[in-house]
Amino acid sequence: MAQTEGSIKGRVTVYSVIGCPHCLQAKSTLKELGLPVCDVDINPHAALRDEVKKLTGRSTVPQIFFNNVHVGGNDDLQKMAPEELQRLVQMVREQPIPADAPPLPVGNSSDATEESGASELSEILRNLILKLYADHLSSDGKFVDYKAMSQSPFFEQYCELAVQLQRVELGSLSREEKLAFFINVYNALVIHGNLRMGIPKNMWQRYRFFNYASYLIGGEVFTLQDIENGVLRGNRKGVAQILKPFSKSDPRLQVALPDPEPLIHFALNCGAKGCPPIKTYTPQGIDSQLRSAAEAFLENDDGCLVDPSKGEVKLSQIFKWYKVDFGGTDEKLLNWILKHMSDSPKKVNLQNLLSSGSIKVSFMPYDWSTNSKD
Repeated sequence: MAQTEGSIKGRVTVYSVIGCPHCLQAKSTLKELGLPVCDVDINPHAALRDEVKKLTGRSTVPQIFFNNVHVGGNDDLQKMAPEELQRLVQMVREQPIPADAPPLPVGNSSDATEESGASELSEILRNLILKLYADHLSSDGKFVDYKAMSQSPFFEQYCELAVQLQRVELGSLSREEKLAFFINVYNALVIHGNLRMGIPKNMWQRYRFFNYASYLIGGEVFTLQDIENGVLRGNRKGVAQILKPFSKSDPRLQVALPDPEPLIHFALNCGAKGCPPIKTYTPQGIDSQLRSAAEAFLENDDGCLVDPSKGEVKLSQIFKWYKVDFGGTDEKLLNWILKHMSDSPKKVNLQNLLSSGSIKVSFMPYDWSTNSKD
């Protein structure tokens, strides 16, 4: 007979972000083991996020601890030998929380200062969308019940708040505030668009979706294309676009970043199955948050695969579509990737290939399929 949660002396700590399918699957597995989970959303806690990265050597989520024993991520948990997993379960049940157990958040928020109205509103909207995503994601993290999501009271609350975007003042936003605000709004708009317009299923539908799904922000209309290519990429042409999003007389040009920020490509979630977990970004520490997102993307073989035996690097199509943002040539692209990788055997292999002077670059097919539960 399994012990009750109240008789368990130790603690399982899971560092996660809201809406992350891998986090949800890990927590579901732990619950099936009869273990209470101390679930820590690290997004609002920049200092804690840095501490966890130092402790684990990883920037991905989830990161799982049984008392003070670091198990790793969801894949590590799922692949663990049954006898080793049972040993850890027994340890948590019988041994109290040690003094060197992983840290928990201090206080109710991050080391953030007061945000502007626009940033504050975007985060409220974002958290509502993440709540919807978490509530309607299957336990294995593979499917989303968009139909049930559309009927949630949280969705109605979100729709009411989204109307307030037309009142925000964009002109006074700093670079950091613009990044956080428009990344959050873009990701929320994708999900909102999926719920209201339907999920695009082919190239033509995707083109229409990204050019028609829009919000009225600060008195101007911004589509998904406008946000990504006009604002966040410093008014650069998007994929298959003939013209820049904003003309010289377009008032939205005043909102565009003066220079494109390549890191946004690892934060924007377009709704495809291969996208990274959805996160909320804040102006405070936005650059470190984006760098962590890039590191996590590059750690995954779907983003970057290094094959030393063939002298080949296989990359996500994102790097092909937006190569100009990463330097414009294969050499500059690979050096950018190397600079933004976390320390790992993959990074060493890439460094060795670059040093050899003989390296082949190819791009993997992009998985446009959705995670909709049909």
